[in-house]
Amino acid sequence: MSALSQTAAKGPIYLDNQATTPTDPRIVDAMLPYFTEKFGNPHSGGHSFGWEAADAIEAARQKVATLIGAEAREIVFTSGATESNNLAIKGLARFNKSRGDHLITTKIEHKCVLESFHRLEHEGFRVTYMDVSPDGLIDLQDLSAAIEDKTLLVSVIGVHNEVGVIQPLSEIGEICRARGVYFHTDCAQATGKIELNVETMKIDLLSISGHKMYGPMGIGALYVRRRPRVRLEPLFDGGGQERGFRAGTLPTPLCVGLGEAAELARIGLAEEAGRIEAQRNMMIELLRSQLPDVHINGTMDARVAGNLNLMFPGISGDDLVSCLKGLAISTGSACTSATVEPSYVLKAMGLNEADAGASVRVGIGRFTTDDEVRTACELIVNEVLKLQNTAGRSSSVSAA
Repeated sequence: MSALSQTAAKGPIYLDNQATTPTDPRIVDAMLPYFTEKFGNPHSGGHSFGWEAADAIEAARQKVATLIGAEAREIVFTSGATESNNLAIKGLARFNKSRGDHLITTKIEHKCVLESFHRLEHEGFRVTYMDVSPDGLIDLQDLSAAIEDKTLLVSVIGVHNEVGVIQPLSEIGEICRARGVYFHTDCAQATGKIELNVETMKIDLLSISGHKMYGPMGIGALYVRRRPRVRLEPLFDGGGQERGFRAGTLPTPLCVGLGEAAELARIGLAEEAGRIEAQRNMMIELLRSQLPDVHINGTMDARVAGNLNLMFPGISGDDLVSCLKGLAISTGSACTSATVEPSYVLKAMGLNEADAGASVRVGIGRFTTDDEVRTACELIVNEVLKLQNTAGRSSSVSAA
């Protein structure tokens, strides 16, 4: 049986790990008792069921903190990175509006970050949306020049969800700290994949997502620095949980899952990144051997191991994704999949409409095998050649 026939028999190969990762079975095992046996409300302080759940949450909080070099009491559990980003950006701006009205971010941020800033513009804040270079990186001199006396916050994505580019977080942190500006970073795609340390990087607010690091959906966290203290206005009211930043009963199983995900990521980070990078490099070599005109969007010098954003000239990325029945990849962010326009991120990096529309995102992850990479390359090559041939014939007919 051929590799393609075997793929059809087994089902699609999953290479969309930027959209979500499968929950690691070890994490599921850690969570299960808190659904049925240890099911107490962690905020019920009068009996052992509540104490047991509260202890599990605090253990998980410590594991998340350790992963990023923080203190446990600086970790606020949320429903995910979208909530964390909203709380960080809106919460800080609204609480500190008497100190300034200017905010800085980039044009390639995740939609939930951009929409948070758009909301604040309606509330009277001024926002500078910075350009990035064609390789996807922010210019540090431009950032420094954009900071004003009334600047409150700089928010820059840590690892980009579409192109995998790693921003210079330490250098951004140095600039912000020297200028007395708060620094937030959306690290949904960075946490557990690259080394992070909020102290050495001088990060004040950092957003985390569970399901991007092999944990469950519906859970995330926000790091909120205590020294120098960062103060936020909460997004909604309730019982004052999570140091008053985030009201609501904490979901013990999900918190446990996030903690376990953080622990597994910390222990295996270097080994996992090395293996995934080797698979990514193998994919590049295999594709280029058959499709020499393939282009990689974003720098390769500062890139998370598992991401490839590939542009195949002369085709439609949407058509390619639709044709690849045996392979799960995407044309961009899962959170903007309802749009039909080419990626705003790629256009902000300087790609024209056609090239942005000819791009797809491949995400290699913890459970990807070498055989799956080889088969995926075979599938992609076959379909790209078909689409390019079809496009070439259509052009010939039109010219005639």
